[in-house]
Amino acid sequence: MKVILLQDVKGQGKKGQLIDVSDGYARNFLLPRKLAQEATADNINTMKMNDKALQEKRQKEREQAVALAAQLKEMTLVVTAKGGGAGRLFGSVTNAEIAEALAAKKIPVDKRKIVLSEPIKNVGTYTAKCKLGYEVVADLTVEIKEA
Repeated sequence: MKVILLQDVKGQGKKGQLIDVSDGYARNFLLPRKLAQEATADNINTMKMNDKALQEKRQKEREQAVALAAQLKEMTLVVTAKGGGAGRLFGSVTNAEIAEALAAKKIPVDKRKIVLSEPIKNVGTYTAKCKLGYEVVADLTVEIKEA
């Protein structure tokens, strides 16, 4: 019997896969526990439509990430922080502060996606990497100024 998995089933397959199992296993285990549904023509068509919609969604999100990466590469973000003179800062500038500065410019980037090679403790210009998903990484130039 052919079934479409509704959840991951250990030893059988992943969610959304069309697999062939014995009739008894399907009727007595998979179907009563709502782990699978019978692979009728209508269910197979629905599965294909869902896969197509998911692929389109992923493609659109990837295009948005690439556009955002291009926008981030072109800009220089200015962050002001309290300093003690001689180019030293009190504390350090973190990825959360960089995310807040980006949000002020209407660019939504989660703080967890911003990666700093080391904490920023001095005034100057630094490069932060923004991991935007779908293997898209943008370099953001951050200029730190003393307040």
